[in-house]
Amino acid sequence: MSEAPAGQATAPGQAADEAALRAALASTARPPRPSALSATLTFGWRGMLKIKHVPEQLIDATMTPVLFTIMFTFMFGGAIAGSTQEYLQFLLPGILVMSVLFTTVYSGVALSTDASKGVVDRFRSLPIWRPAPLVGAVLGDTVRYLCAGTVVVVVGVILGYRPEAGVGGVVAAMLLVVAFAFGLAWAFTTVGLVFRTPSAVMNGGFMALFPLTFLSNAFVEPETLPGWLEAIVNANPVSHLVTAARGLMDGTSSAGDVMLVLATAIVLTLVFAPLTSHLYRRRS
Repeated sequence: MSEAPAGQATAPGQAADEAALRAALASTARPPRPSALSATLTFGWRGMLKIKHVPEQLIDATMTPVLFTIMFTFMFGGAIAGSTQEYLQFLLPGILVMSVLFTTVYSGVALSTDASKGVVDRFRSLPIWRPAPLVGAVLGDTVRYLCAGTVVVVVGVILGYRPEAGVGGVVAAMLLVVAFAFGLAWAFTTVGLVFRTPSAVMNGGFMALFPLTFLSNAFVEPETLPGWLEAIVNANPVSHLVTAARGLMDGTSSAGDVMLVLATAIVLTLVFAPLTSHLYRRRS
């Protein structure tokens, strides 16, 4: 509160108000600093509130998986597998992986949007655990991943998909895909702080994901491809994820496939989460 100019007397009422304010500030205990967990969960809830207020954000996680599932099943099923039902049994785990991974781009888009609007600067001024806005946002995005995965499975069951491993296999496959998506989302948060506009982040993310998903074993068996392309498909980490998810849903999974996917997710997180935090701290 500003002091009265020199030579000008302070009104008695104003002086009393200032004294009361100083006394209140001096006698009030400083609020405790929120814990890292509390701050992280708060920012995760912020991400879900954005979906609540702008539900159109879920179009990519709901309508797009439906379109992909229907189009690929009925357009390519007869040509690739001889019947749509046989192809659906092979295709659905791949569509599950593709639909969830495509939604990870929005982690970078959301962070880029916050940065362009100055929200990141406001968060950095708060007395909270510094990575809380980042970790909370990525955790909150898992709701989007679960929505996309659930829509794919429900549509697949309606069309005739029957998982050999039952509900347990489907749940295990979905959790594995979400774990991989969590690691991949950190890569896109890094992109979100490197690229200068949200549209650039979205375009760059989709340009990276299209070859990763389509040059995988999500849609065709690698053995049907030319030798050089088969080698690329077999080395693709998305192919490993599809193989593990397909095995979990069919009841033919191996521990090695699952552990390889989890190891890849951990590596992505260990590499890109610190890099994102570094860029976040240095952003001006």
